[in-house]
Amino acid sequence: MSHADDHEGTRRDFLYYATAGAGAVTAGAAIWPLVNQMNPSADVQALSSIRVDISGIAPGTQLTVKWLGKPVFIRRRTAEEIEAARAVNVADLPDGDARNDNVGVAPATDENRALDETGEWLVMMGVCTHLGCVPIGEGSGDFGGWFCPCHGSHYDQAGRIRKGPAPENLPVPVAEFVDPSTIKLG
Repeated sequence: MSHADDHEGTRRDFLYYATAGAGAVTAGAAIWPLVNQMNPSADVQALSSIRVDISGIAPGTQLTVKWLGKPVFIRRRTAEEIEAARAVNVADLPDGDARNDNVGVAPATDENRALDETGEWLVMMGVCTHLGCVPIGEGSGDFGGWFCPCHGSHYDQAGRIRKGPAPENLPVPVAEFVDPSTIKLG
């Protein structure tokens, strides 16, 4: 093998590497707009947290708001509803996880699902965990909470699945009181 052949191999290697590098940069430049367009738009990011005025919600009623394109139930429960929800044995529930983003992994007790310590305020996503329908509320179903008429899922006063095909409790989103009459979602 001559010295000229050794030089030729390095030139060929350089051309391979240069071509591969240029191809990678070109592919990245072509793919980036496709990936970037999947990011949330500015209007969606602006709605990633909203404030809800709860001053007009009477005990025993609820307000449904739209947040991130999904309904959120905000219910002001009566003392009777709180008592009934707290009397449930967690071991009897199909889903024993609270599914509350505010407390993390915890048992599905009423205290772990309510927004405040008294249990008066319950905030949860209004989407059935079976197939994404919107359950009806105001004391519906066999357990006095919410009922999904599409497939027959029954939720109790704390939004926990009690009967039907839904596999999980209604999720509780990140929420907090900003002041006594305002809840911030997100």
